[in-house]
Amino acid sequence: MLQAPRLPQLLAISGHDPGGGAGIQADIEAAAANGAHACSVVSCLTDQDSCDVYQLLPQPPGQVLAQARRMLSDSPIAAIKIGLLGDASLARGLAELLSEWPEMPVVLDPVLASGAGTALADRALEQALRGLLPRVDLVTPNSLEARRLAADDDLDSCAERLLGLGVGAALITGTHEDEAQVVNRLYRPGAAPERWGYRRLPASYHGSGCTLASAIAARLAASEPLREAVHAGLDYTWRSLAAGWPSGRCQPIPDRLFALQRGGQP
Repeated sequence: MLQAPRLPQLLAISGHDPGGGAGIQADIEAAAANGAHACSVVSCLTDQDSCDVYQLLPQPPGQVLAQARRMLSDSPIAAIKIGLLGDASLARGLAELLSEWPEMPVVLDPVLASGAGTALADRALEQALRGLLPRVDLVTPNSLEARRLAADDDLDSCAERLLGLGVGAALITGTHEDEAQVVNRLYRPGAAPERWGYRRLPASYHGSGCTLASAIAARLAASEPLREAVHAGLDYTWRSLAAGWPSGRCQPIPDRLFALQRGGQP
């Protein structure tokens, strides 16, 4: 007789970063640090290092969707995190897949560009991501991604447009804004926006968005309420960045597995 799972289980659908700073490895580490086991499906192989992404190698959408369905039918998945997709048809297929699991919490990190600014999504994929939003409980764009998805400059207006597209909530992160602190903004229908400010760190980190989205998804998998999961995920991510280290020549990567012990105070 099988024993009950020891940990809540998260399904991460994202790209593979050979350096381990972002993508599936970031998802697995962040999930583990936040009390969840990550099942993983690789949506896209990449040629990248700590400096930039040079080539995307999207996996066949049918293959990705088949693997995701296999995991959902085999394991008691309690939340889904979606990251880099690289292919518009995969985004459309995921919208259909998620319609089969309407009660499943879903976090979408809409990866549109690398940390160095290299585009990782064309207009077709951007449009497909907008079509995916009604199946998503939380979308976590940085401010640049929010402006691209919403086609607006004002972040409050961006959030209003994203909510109007059907997403359950939007967390817009503020690393790219010209503010003394990094201000992260949570928007939910019918609620006043909430803002959390964090001390700005001196570096730009590889995999910060993946870390945040997966930490929140792991907490949703454990049935933590959305607001509490977001706040805890933000704290954890800041600590992992503060404890980050240089794995290569350029951007440091978050120290996800030991962040809670060594990350200091926001």
